[in-house]
Amino acid sequence: MTYAAKVLDLAHRVAQSQAEPVHRAAGLLVASIRAGGVVNAFGSGHSEAIAMEIAGRAGGLVPSNRLTPRDLVLYGGQPPSVLTPELERDPAVARQIYDLAPVAPEDVFVLVSSSGVNGTVVELARIVTERGHPLIAITSVEHSTRMTSRHPSGGKLLDLADVVLDNGAPYGDAILDLPGGGGYGAVSTITSALLAQMVVTEAVDELIALGDTPPIYLSVNVTGGDEHNKALESRYAGRIRRGK
Repeated sequence: MTYAAKVLDLAHRVAQSQAEPVHRAAGLLVASIRAGGVVNAFGSGHSEAIAMEIAGRAGGLVPSNRLTPRDLVLYGGQPPSVLTPELERDPAVARQIYDLAPVAPEDVFVLVSSSGVNGTVVELARIVTERGHPLIAITSVEHSTRMTSRHPSGGKLLDLADVVLDNGAPYGDAILDLPGGGGYGAVSTITSALLAQMVVTEAVDELIALGDTPPIYLSVNVTGGDEHNKALESRYAGRIRRGK
């Protein structure tokens, strides 16, 4: 079976199996937005691509922030040299990222990590839940359950979330087998992006059903997009970060 065929089959299975948790996750977004909250999305490494699907995306929600280890440099005044590949394993980074963000009690968090075991994402999950924010995790249940946590508590992202969305990625992420062992063809980014968009679009549908006008970004590459977006962003002045 080709890569495309396998990915499409997996995407279909993920969409079906995760329909109920997607519905619960969408409800958390709706409750937060109606209370004046913002959706805060975090991912490091390739998972940052999924946070980008949630925050600041054309067709997506205006009340959204993307949190990233780069915030230590962009907003925290630290030198770029701190941004090493190993940084995502440091639990101390999570507190700094959270404290640098314009977070309010009404906010909801979406944390993305296919392994769900690195120190930063687990500690951020701990902080988020301790502060009383609803937490949605996008992770690979198969991969995470086969891993040992890198957090001192021994906990994992899926242990802490109110809703767990399983991206269905296999252990190691690769979906095609090499003849001599191992694999190739990563899949978690595709299925995680699918889940992220399923949650956002269902939340928008629910807001419409409730009689609300969802605060949705237009593409800046369509006529009137800039004006539309700036008007909506002004409602959340000081609550969302754009331009960096």
